[in-house]
Amino acid sequence: MDYSKVATDVISAVGKENLIAGAHCATRLRLVLKDDSKVDQAALDKNPDVKGTFKIDGQYQVIIGAGDVNHVYAELIKQTGLKEVSTDDLKQIAANGKKQNPIMAFIKILADIFVPIIPALVAGGLLMALNNIFKSAGLFGSESLIAQYPQFTGLSNMLTVLSDAPFIYLPVLIGISGAKRFGGNQFLGAALGLMMSSQELNSTIATATKFSLNWDFFGWTVHAQQYTSQVIPALVAVWVMCVVEKWFRKHLNSAIDFTFTPLLTMLITAFLTFSIIGPVFGTVSEWLTTGLVWLYDTTGFLGMGIFGALYTPIVVTGLHQSFPAFETQLITAYNSGKGSGDFIFVVASMANMAQAAAAFAVYTLTKDSKTKGLSSSAGVSALLGITEPAVFGVNLKYRFPFFCALVGSAAAAAIAGLWKVIGVSLGSAGVLGFLSIQAQSIVFFIICEILSFAIAFAVTYFYGKTKAADVFAAEAATAAAEAEVKEVVAEEVPKAEEKVVVAETIAAPLAGEVVELSSVNDPVFSSGAMGSGAAIKPSGNQVVSPVDGTIQIAFPTGHAYGIKSNDGVEILIHVGIDTVSLDGKGFDAKVVAEQTVKKGDILATFDSSVIKEAGLDDTTMVIVTNTAEYAEVTPVASGTVAEGDDFISVK
Repeated sequence: MDYSKVATDVISAVGKENLIAGAHCATRLRLVLKDDSKVDQAALDKNPDVKGTFKIDGQYQVIIGAGDVNHVYAELIKQTGLKEVSTDDLKQIAANGKKQNPIMAFIKILADIFVPIIPALVAGGLLMALNNIFKSAGLFGSESLIAQYPQFTGLSNMLTVLSDAPFIYLPVLIGISGAKRFGGNQFLGAALGLMMSSQELNSTIATATKFSLNWDFFGWTVHAQQYTSQVIPALVAVWVMCVVEKWFRKHLNSAIDFTFTPLLTMLITAFLTFSIIGPVFGTVSEWLTTGLVWLYDTTGFLGMGIFGALYTPIVVTGLHQSFPAFETQLITAYNSGKGSGDFIFVVASMANMAQAAAAFAVYTLTKDSKTKGLSSSAGVSALLGITEPAVFGVNLKYRFPFFCALVGSAAAAAIAGLWKVIGVSLGSAGVLGFLSIQAQSIVFFIICEILSFAIAFAVTYFYGKTKAADVFAAEAATAAAEAEVKEVVAEEVPKAEEKVVVAETIAAPLAGEVVELSSVNDPVFSSGAMGSGAAIKPSGNQVVSPVDGTIQIAFPTGHAYGIKSNDGVEILIHVGIDTVSLDGKGFDAKVVAEQTVKKGDILATFDSSVIKEAGLDDTTMVIVTNTAEYAEVTPVASGTVAEGDDFISVK
């Protein structure tokens, strides 16, 4: 790679005067621009040394690749005269340059709190969906399964306990996650959630009428209420708790802070929660849920169709990050017999299927090998509920596939609304979404998903063949011209000795749970732009060399390593997502560039708790960056792996 030329091309495409600042991580340039619309996207898309681009958090990111990006960045700094900054500094520059409005800031807070607890809610929801199969009448006859086969009653009762727990004690989960987000003690947050979900309070209320349990405080009567399964009161309560705790931490000296700060924090917050916060925001919560149910019941299939057309544009803006809070309210209301269920999940599933179909349609339309590879992997990712690679990497690039997909999404969502298809739990909004659907509606849900895919694919394909045929024709002509030039050059240049490709098995560089690369929450890796491979959710705290070879890259922050095996396989090990922003905190590198290593040698140790405390994901990617040189790069492990287990086969 000609680093100087690549830097020049990137500068030319984004505009030298348009650049505010730039940094880089292990794989990509991270740029802050004055105006993203001034970027010559077509030039970057055609550049063979640029593996992809995307925009996130106010940064325009250009994927170059491990081992090359640092050299390209150095040339970019040299040619532009910009000051070198860290990725953390760049985030601050991006935030100052593009200040979030209050609504987006609030949505980000909700996302920061709910995203970490979604796995618990998904687990409870899916167990609830499984239990519905036993309890639902009319699914396997006029009576439920447990009525027909009483031997299943014990299993159903167990599932009831397991599935109810995350929702009954939802204030506890919100207390832990909210305290972390607001800068308070997470264990105090958990204690506050337990107080709001107290079994003593619940059992007392169960034998009395609403508001009949009274606490008298010097003439002021507080009507005690239960707050199990409540979202908004718990959110407000934990925020107040953190404000109170931080005030006492600041004003009490260390001698009494340890004892009296927790005591006074919990006493004051609990009193405010049961006397003011709970009653007021419990009512707000009821209004919100009632409003959503009314909106669904009133607008019916028409409203669902409109929502289906708008869902993916909402995802593009980032507003969808607030949806888990509303979905939790809808599911809780449904389980208590006060709501119609989670219609948002149904719409999300239709939208994701439609965007997947549009990406696959682009695969059939394009002649460009790079676009084919990206669209196929992005389509598979979207089928599993992760649409960022399809939306940003493919469909919005050509524009019309994105809008064609909205047609399929709207039509399928409207039909789902007509059939009253609703979700009863959180889950994967894609081909596996049926697990979260009310048992009686599963067949209708699957039919709607098929319709969403078929309509979106057909509309995208026929529009691409007719109205947008010139786009793909020009792309094909360019590809043919480039191939012809390469052929001429190949004829003129003496043929070099043919490289011998040696099959090799790459070992797991760390212990943990195997994760499919397409499900990783980073489009650079999940789209396959960096190459094929797999990922691991770590259970240990060290990374070892998966092969005998040489360290090509040892990133200064200790989070990423490039290794070339003795047989020529080039491997990137990237610990965590966006962990470059930690600037080395929590990482201890044991090797340096150009160092020879043996399989099993320790490359680095890391502290997952530091990564998680920063709100980051510690999922570790293992990528074969020279995938194109091999016929097959195939993950061979599943479930859990130990260090040194066979992980990826390269042939």
